[in-house]
Amino acid sequence: MNSWIDLHALWQIVVVGLIAGAGLPALFAVGLRALSLPGGRPGPATEEGQVVGGSIPGMIAAGLCFAVVLAGIGWGIYYIVAGT
Repeated sequence: MNSWIDLHALWQIVVVGLIAGAGLPALFAVGLRALSLPGGRPGPATEEGQVVGGSIPGMIAAGLCFAVVLAGIGWGIYYIVAGT
């Protein structure tokens, strides 16, 4: 192999890039989808006629997804600020 390329560091960058660049947005999308799971008691209709509300398991799943996304963002900011 070429001595200019550090394959170990390259794999770390690829894995972190896939998790942060694709995994967290996908998890956020799953959380948004979980908010609209059917089965919940419909809430009040808005002025546009949309019914706001969702099922309790969907809201819990969405909360977990959003918490993981926020934790990932916080970890990333901490990692950058700490300079390690």
